[in-house]
Amino acid sequence: MHIKTYGVNAKIGDIDILTNINIDVDNKEFVGIIGPNGSGKSTFLKCIYRTLKPHGGTIKLDEVNIDKLSIKDTAKKMAVVSQHNYYDFDFTVKDIVLMGRSPHKKMMERDTEDDYKIMYESLDKVNMLDFKDRIFSTLSGGEQQRIILARALAQKTSCLILDEPTNHLDIKYQLQLMDIVKNLNIEVVAAIHDLNIAAMYCDKIYVLKNGEIVKYGTPKEVLTKELIKAVYEVDAIVNEDSETGLINILFKRNLA
Repeated sequence: MHIKTYGVNAKIGDIDILTNINIDVDNKEFVGIIGPNGSGKSTFLKCIYRTLKPHGGTIKLDEVNIDKLSIKDTAKKMAVVSQHNYYDFDFTVKDIVLMGRSPHKKMMERDTEDDYKIMYESLDKVNMLDFKDRIFSTLSGGEQQRIILARALAQKTSCLILDEPTNHLDIKYQLQLMDIVKNLNIEVVAAIHDLNIAAMYCDKIYVLKNGEIVKYGTPKEVLTKELIKAVYEVDAIVNEDSETGLINILFKRNLA
Protein backbone atom coordinates (compact mmCIF):
# COMPACT_ATOMS: atom_id res chain seq x y z
CA MET A 1 0.00 0.00 0.00
CA HIS A 2 1.13 3.53 -0.74
CA ILE A 3 0.91 6.16 2.03
CA LYS A 4 1.59 9.76 1.14
CA THR A 5 1.02 12.93 3.13
CA TYR A 6 1.02 16.47 1.81
CA GLY A 7 1.63 19.45 4.10
CA VAL A 8 0.02 17.94 7.21
CA ASN A 9 -0.45 20.44 10.03
CA ALA A 10 -1.87 19.82 13.48
CA LYS A 11 -2.62 21.98 16.51
CA ILE A 12 -3.66 21.50 20.09
CA GLY A 13 -5.49 24.67 21.02
CA ASP A 14 -3.39 27.49 19.58
CA ILE A 15 -0.15 25.52 19.72
CA ASP A 16 1.30 24.16 16.48
CA ILE A 17 2.25 20.49 16.96
CA LEU A 18 2.98 19.58 13.30
CA THR A 19 4.01 21.86 10.47
CA ASN A 20 4.01 20.90 6.78
CA ILE A 21 4.72 17.17 7.20
CA ASN A 22 5.32 15.31 3.93
CA ILE A 23 6.13 11.60 3.87
CA ASP A 24 6.03 8.93 1.17
CA VAL A 25 5.94 5.22 2.09
CA ASP A 26 5.77 2.56 -0.61
CA ASN A 27 7.35 -0.69 -1.85
CA LYS A 28 6.93 -2.53 1.46
CA GLU A 29 9.31 -0.19 3.27
CA PHE A 30 9.82 -0.16 7.02
CA VAL A 31 9.84 3.58 7.75
CA GLY A 32 10.71 5.02 11.14
CA ILE A 33 9.59 8.32 12.66
CA ILE A 34 12.04 9.46 15.33
CA GLY A 35 12.54 12.58 17.41
CA PRO A 36 12.67 13.72 21.03
CA ASN A 37 9.66 13.67 23.33
CA GLY A 38 7.13 16.25 22.23
CA SER A 39 8.40 16.40 18.65
CA GLY A 40 5.05 15.26 17.22
CA LYS A 41 5.69 11.59 16.37
CA SER A 42 2.55 10.13 17.91
CA THR A 43 0.44 13.11 16.87
CA PHE A 44 1.43 12.55 13.26
CA LEU A 45 0.63 8.85 13.36
CA LYS A 46 -2.73 9.58 14.99
CA CYS A 47 -3.51 11.78 11.99
CA ILE A 48 -2.71 8.87 9.68
CA TYR A 49 -4.78 6.29 11.57
CA ARG A 50 -7.57 8.80 12.10
CA THR A 51 -7.89 9.25 15.83
CA LEU A 52 -6.90 12.89 15.29
CA LYS A 53 -7.95 15.12 12.41
CA PRO A 54 -5.19 17.40 11.07
CA HIS A 55 -5.85 21.12 10.77
CA GLY A 56 -4.42 21.19 7.28
CA GLY A 57 -2.90 19.07 4.56
CA THR A 58 -3.88 15.80 2.90
CA ILE A 59 -3.26 12.14 3.69
CA LYS A 60 -3.69 9.59 0.89
CA LEU A 61 -3.86 5.80 0.98
CA ASP A 62 -3.26 4.29 -2.45
CA GLU A 63 -3.85 7.74 -3.97
CA VAL A 64 -7.25 8.11 -2.25
CA ASN A 65 -7.80 10.92 0.27
CA ILE A 66 -8.57 9.27 3.63
CA ASP A 67 -11.38 11.79 4.15
CA LYS A 68 -13.23 9.95 1.36
CA LEU A 69 -12.85 6.59 3.10
CA SER A 70 -15.03 5.27 5.89
CA ILE A 71 -13.33 4.32 9.15
CA LYS A 72 -14.15 0.71 8.35
CA ASP A 73 -12.52 0.96 4.90
CA THR A 74 -9.46 2.57 6.48
CA ALA A 75 -9.25 -0.35 8.95
CA LYS A 76 -9.19 -2.75 6.01
CA LYS A 77 -6.09 -0.99 4.69
CA MET A 78 -4.09 -0.34 7.87
CA ALA A 79 -3.81 -1.83 11.33
CA VAL A 80 -2.42 -0.11 14.42
CA VAL A 81 -0.31 -1.26 17.36
CA SER A 82 0.13 1.54 19.89
CA GLN A 83 2.14 2.06 23.06
CA HIS A 84 1.78 -0.78 25.50
CA ASN A 85 -0.27 -0.35 28.63
CA TYR A 86 -1.39 -3.12 30.95
CA TYR A 87 -4.86 -3.85 29.63
CA ASP A 88 -7.41 -5.38 31.98
CA PHE A 89 -9.52 -7.20 29.38
CA ASP A 90 -11.59 -10.10 30.73
CA PHE A 91 -11.55 -11.85 27.37
CA THR A 92 -9.68 -14.89 26.17
CA VAL A 93 -6.69 -14.37 23.90
CA LYS A 94 -8.53 -15.83 20.92
CA ASP A 95 -11.48 -13.44 21.50
CA ILE A 96 -9.10 -10.47 21.51
CA VAL A 97 -7.52 -11.55 18.22
CA LEU A 98 -10.90 -12.23 16.61
CA MET A 99 -11.75 -8.56 17.23
CA GLY A 100 -9.30 -7.83 14.41
CA ARG A 101 -11.77 -9.38 11.98
CA SER A 102 -14.47 -6.76 12.72
CA PRO A 103 -13.63 -4.42 9.78
CA HIS A 104 -14.45 -7.29 7.41
CA LYS A 105 -17.80 -8.16 8.97
CA LYS A 106 -21.33 -6.82 8.89
CA MET A 107 -23.02 -5.72 12.09
CA MET A 108 -23.86 -8.70 14.32
CA GLU A 109 -22.30 -11.14 11.83
CA ARG A 110 -20.93 -14.20 13.56
CA ASP A 111 -17.33 -15.36 13.30
CA THR A 112 -16.80 -17.82 10.47
CA GLU A 113 -14.48 -20.76 9.96
CA ASP A 114 -12.22 -18.44 7.93
CA ASP A 115 -12.12 -15.94 10.80
CA TYR A 116 -10.97 -18.67 13.17
CA LYS A 117 -8.36 -19.84 10.67
CA ILE A 118 -6.97 -16.29 10.40
CA MET A 119 -7.02 -15.95 14.19
CA TYR A 120 -4.99 -19.14 14.63
CA GLU A 121 -2.55 -18.08 11.89
CA SER A 122 -2.09 -14.66 13.51
CA LEU A 123 -1.37 -16.18 16.92
CA ASP A 124 1.07 -18.60 15.34
CA LYS A 125 2.97 -15.71 13.69
CA VAL A 126 3.58 -14.11 17.09
CA ASN A 127 4.38 -17.47 18.72
CA MET A 128 1.37 -17.29 21.04
CA LEU A 129 -0.86 -20.06 19.72
CA ASP A 130 -0.50 -22.08 22.92
CA PHE A 131 -1.98 -19.12 24.84
CA LYS A 132 -5.23 -18.99 22.83
CA ASP A 133 -7.47 -20.00 25.77
CA ARG A 134 -5.74 -17.87 28.41
CA ILE A 135 -7.46 -14.83 29.89
CA PHE A 136 -5.76 -11.80 28.35
CA SER A 137 -5.35 -9.90 31.64
CA THR A 138 -3.28 -12.75 33.12
CA LEU A 139 -0.50 -12.31 30.55
CA SER A 140 2.73 -10.37 31.02
CA GLY A 141 3.22 -7.01 29.33
CA GLY A 142 5.31 -8.50 26.53
CA GLU A 143 2.81 -11.29 25.97
CA GLN A 144 -0.09 -8.84 25.88
CA GLN A 145 1.66 -6.72 23.30
CA ARG A 146 2.20 -9.74 21.07
CA ILE A 147 -1.52 -10.49 21.31
CA ILE A 148 -2.33 -6.90 20.33
CA LEU A 149 0.00 -7.38 17.35
CA ALA A 150 -1.81 -10.63 16.48
CA ARG A 151 -5.12 -8.74 16.56
CA ALA A 152 -3.64 -6.24 14.09
CA LEU A 153 -2.40 -9.08 11.87
CA ALA A 154 -5.91 -10.58 11.88
CA GLN A 155 -7.13 -7.44 10.10
CA LYS A 156 -5.20 -8.67 7.05
CA THR A 157 -4.06 -5.20 6.02
CA SER A 158 -1.22 -4.25 3.70
CA CYS A 159 0.11 -1.64 6.14
CA LEU A 160 0.92 -1.57 9.84
CA ILE A 161 1.24 1.55 11.99
CA LEU A 162 3.36 1.19 15.13
CA ASP A 163 3.01 4.01 17.65
CA GLU A 164 6.00 3.41 19.95
CA PRO A 165 4.83 -0.17 20.59
CA THR A 166 7.97 -1.30 22.44
CA ASN A 167 7.87 1.35 25.17
CA HIS A 168 7.99 -0.21 28.64
CA LEU A 169 8.92 -3.65 27.24
CA ASP A 170 12.04 -5.60 28.15
CA ILE A 171 14.63 -5.76 25.38
CA LYS A 172 13.76 -9.42 24.70
CA TYR A 173 10.16 -8.51 23.90
CA GLN A 174 11.20 -5.41 21.97
CA LEU A 175 13.33 -7.49 19.61
CA GLN A 176 10.75 -10.27 19.33
CA LEU A 177 8.01 -7.84 18.34
CA MET A 178 10.18 -5.93 15.88
CA ASP A 179 11.49 -9.15 14.29
CA ILE A 180 7.92 -10.33 13.71
CA VAL A 181 6.92 -7.03 12.13
CA LYS A 182 10.04 -6.84 9.95
CA ASN A 183 9.30 -10.29 8.52
CA LEU A 184 5.72 -9.43 7.52
CA ASN A 185 6.91 -7.92 4.23
CA ILE A 186 4.34 -5.11 4.26
CA GLU A 187 4.50 -1.32 4.60
CA VAL A 188 5.30 -0.30 8.15
CA VAL A 189 5.33 3.21 9.61
CA ALA A 190 6.68 3.26 13.14
CA ALA A 191 7.29 5.94 15.74
CA ILE A 192 10.38 4.67 17.54
CA HIS A 193 11.90 5.98 20.76
CA ASP A 194 15.09 3.88 20.78
CA LEU A 195 17.59 4.98 18.11
CA ASN A 196 19.38 1.62 18.08
CA ILE A 197 16.07 -0.15 17.42
CA ALA A 198 15.44 2.31 14.58
CA ALA A 199 18.91 1.62 13.15
CA MET A 200 18.34 -2.15 13.27
CA TYR A 201 14.94 -2.32 11.61
CA CYS A 202 14.21 0.75 9.49
CA ASP A 203 14.82 1.06 5.76
CA LYS A 204 14.27 4.82 5.90
CA ILE A 205 13.87 7.32 8.73
CA TYR A 206 12.14 10.68 9.08
CA VAL A 207 13.43 12.87 11.90
CA LEU A 208 11.02 15.24 13.64
CA LYS A 209 11.98 18.17 15.81
CA ASN A 210 9.49 20.74 17.10
CA GLY A 211 6.86 19.35 14.74
CA GLU A 212 8.91 19.63 11.56
CA ILE A 213 10.87 17.13 9.46
CA VAL A 214 14.55 18.04 9.74
CA LYS A 215 16.10 14.99 8.04
CA TYR A 216 15.16 12.00 5.90
CA GLY A 217 17.20 9.06 4.66
CA THR A 218 18.61 5.66 5.49
CA PRO A 219 19.73 4.97 9.07
CA LYS A 220 23.37 5.53 8.06
CA GLU A 221 22.49 8.84 6.43
CA VAL A 222 20.35 10.06 9.31
CA LEU A 223 21.83 8.73 12.53
CA THR A 224 25.05 10.70 12.65
CA LYS A 225 26.64 12.14 15.76
CA GLU A 226 26.01 15.62 14.35
CA LEU A 227 22.28 15.05 13.90
CA ILE A 228 21.93 13.36 17.30
CA LYS A 229 23.58 16.37 18.92
CA ALA A 230 21.41 18.84 17.02
CA VAL A 231 18.10 17.02 17.62
CA TYR A 232 18.56 15.29 20.98
CA GLU A 233 21.18 17.63 22.47
CA VAL A 234 23.45 14.78 23.55
CA ASP A 235 26.87 13.63 22.40
CA ALA A 236 27.13 10.18 20.85
CA ILE A 237 29.55 7.79 19.22
CA VAL A 238 28.19 6.07 16.10
CA ASN A 239 29.85 2.79 15.12
CA GLU A 240 29.23 0.48 12.17
CA ASP A 241 29.35 -3.29 12.65
CA SER A 242 31.81 -4.73 10.14
CA GLU A 243 29.83 -7.98 9.77
CA THR A 244 26.23 -6.78 9.57
CA GLY A 245 26.71 -3.20 8.35
CA LEU A 246 24.30 -2.05 11.06
CA ILE A 247 25.15 1.03 13.06
CA ASN A 248 25.24 1.17 16.83
CA ILE A 249 24.91 4.32 18.91
CA LEU A 250 26.67 4.88 22.22
CA PHE A 251 25.68 7.91 24.26
CA LYS A 252 28.19 9.95 26.24
CA ARG A 253 27.52 11.11 29.76
CA ASN A 254 27.63 14.81 30.39
CA LEU A 255 30.08 14.99 33.28
CA ALA A 256 30.07 18.77 33.55
